[in-house]
Amino acid sequence: MTSTDPTAAFRLDDKVVLITGASSGLGARFARVASAAGATVVVAARRAERLAELVDELDDAHAVEIDLTAPGGPEACVARSIELAGRIDVLINNAGISQVAPALDFSTEDFRHEIEIDLVAPFALARDVARDAITNGRPASIINIGSILGEVGGGKLRVPGYAAAKGGLHNLTRELASQWGRKGVRVNAIAPGWFETEMNDAMFSEGGGQAYMEAGAAMGRPGIEGELDGAMLYLASDASSFVTGHVLQVSGGWTAT
Repeated sequence: MTSTDPTAAFRLDDKVVLITGASSGLGARFARVASAAGATVVVAARRAERLAELVDELDDAHAVEIDLTAPGGPEACVARSIELAGRIDVLINNAGISQVAPALDFSTEDFRHEIEIDLVAPFALARDVARDAITNGRPASIINIGSILGEVGGGKLRVPGYAAAKGGLHNLTRELASQWGRKGVRVNAIAPGWFETEMNDAMFSEGGGQAYMEAGAAMGRPGIEGELDGAMLYLASDASSFVTGHVLQVSGGWTAT
């Protein structure tokens, strides 16, 4: 019988959620929120001590220490997560880096490294999660954490590798959604605007960086902790069961100005 409680569809009870880049920042936040919504959580990152602390804090959680840039890293991450939790119902592709430098000073090696982490690894993770779900006849939801810079470019912020990777990730989201939609796998992305996170510290500390970012948003401020929770829960849960191929901007109106 369908529940008449409109909030029930946003619950994650009986779902296994794999979150990469979960040792700090948004990834750790997403892990706490997913756990509070009833999910079994698998947190993956390189920093084992932080993962252990997070797992101890959560009700039903597992940790996978992994370097997603190592050969076979994404594949091993998915395999180990399934070994620990039995399956993956939701993948949150959150791991990423951002290097700040003008394009003329950006080395090919650094550019390639950023694409590897921010685009290649999410593809490999999504592919293996989708393959397992499709093979076993289960639905799945994949959420790629993109960026508003994947929609408009970085401009004065000088992040050519990051902007290119996130733009690619948004289009990858649409491509995978079109390929897997009839097989029960939904693929969406969240495009955050400016949030004060560990990864964004360099951009906020750059001369004029915070003023530039605040001026670009219709709401005139950066995002605060918790303002991505709803977007994540919506796309991870059955509340978005008819949504795929969508890039959900949570940017304070960055593209409205």
